[in-house]
Amino acid sequence: MAVRQGLQAKSFDLAAEAYGDAVGGGMSSDSLRRLTEGWGQKEEDKRKSEAERVYAQKSPEPAQKVVKTDRPIGDQANLSTDGGMVLLREEGWKEVKLSVISEVMVSQVVATAHDPFPDPQITLKQHSYQAGLWDADEMGQHQYLEGTRRQVEGCPRFSSTNDGALWIERITASNYPQALQILDWGHADERLWKVAKAVFGEGTPQTQSWAQHQIEQLWNGRGDEVVTALNNLHLNQLSCPEDICQSAAYFEARIPKIDYARFRQEGYPIGSGTVESAVNTVVHHRLKRQGRGWKRQCAQSMLAGLSELHSGRFLSAWNSCP
Repeated sequence: MAVRQGLQAKSFDLAAEAYGDAVGGGMSSDSLRRLTEGWGQKEEDKRKSEAERVYAQKSPEPAQKVVKTDRPIGDQANLSTDGGMVLLREEGWKEVKLSVISEVMVSQVVATAHDPFPDPQITLKQHSYQAGLWDADEMGQHQYLEGTRRQVEGCPRFSSTNDGALWIERITASNYPQALQILDWGHADERLWKVAKAVFGEGTPQTQSWAQHQIEQLWNGRGDEVVTALNNLHLNQLSCPEDICQSAAYFEARIPKIDYARFRQEGYPIGSGTVESAVNTVVHHRLKRQGRGWKRQCAQSMLAGLSELHSGRFLSAWNSCP
């Protein structure tokens, strides 16, 4: 009960208060902190050991024999990866990298005269998480191990919806070359609006007209026409941020990842809201704060514990903890 409160409450003071209310006995916030971080450190040691065994240079072990299967996904899965910031003592704000794996459920929608070819309804559920203060390659290892727990490699339908960051695309393609990579719709939409505002000005009719037309084209699977429209703006001749100037090349390089009409009709999620939400609920709710921040080791221990808690594995992890 104390550790669960230590992971869920906004502070260890509030956790100690909630623990006292729940059990009718007191525990100091310092004791509760040591208990919570101590258990989290055991979970961090466990996942570090798993990665070392699977990725050992000499005699690596198969991941399927190292990690314990948890809620295997049989038909369709989705993987999304992102990052969020936490404050570390003597280091400043550092990025926490996080992956979420979800089971995808697809339900057909009844056609109507108004919409004879409706998109199916897509629901993502049974999420599991891995979060840590890792570089991209370390994140790749834990992303793969979590996928092994959920047995996503056996899914006949497997997608990965992300914000287009190159490090995410790289590690995901390395771990799961069979995954259908999709550029998050919200990021594509936002980028087109930024281009329109940079070229035609904030709030002008031209901005509204150009952006809405290109977004409609993109929604209907005509990414090539969007690239042509971007090239026609000659963005490299304008005085605007580099990411705006490179927008035509950005979309052209991701043509296979922006076929949104096909993705929707075939029942693939086109948004990365699961991981964007997880950055807030798994990481920021507990760890993002002003002041002195966290010691790196304590933050990593908390992230290991939070990953198990939000993955629905808290009790099984607690019972198997030495």
